[in-house]
Amino acid sequence: MSVMKVNKSNFDQVKSSEKPVLLDFYADWCGPCRMVGPIVEQLANENPQYLIGKINVDEEPELANAFGIVSIPTLVVLKNGVIAKQVSGAMPKDAILDLLK
Repeated sequence: MSVMKVNKSNFDQVKSSEKPVLLDFYADWCGPCRMVGPIVEQLANENPQYLIGKINVDEEPELANAFGIVSIPTLVVLKNGVIAKQVSGAMPKDAILDLLK
């Protein structure tokens, strides 16, 4: 399964997912975000039991504000539509996968 591009119009669908959701808040110009991006892609391809999405903070400032994003990359885990975990900064693959457990 590939990474879903999340925006205002499809966010309700993402939020109501029965699967645990990983959201990667990023920007194209952000160096650490470019390090995390391929890891997030790989996790999405290897773990169909999760819904994994990316939110570009420059294109979706309302969603970034709704989650209180002040630095990027920020990873948010939603379970049953509620924030279960939220961490900022680049992380290795194993640490990101641990967030979802």
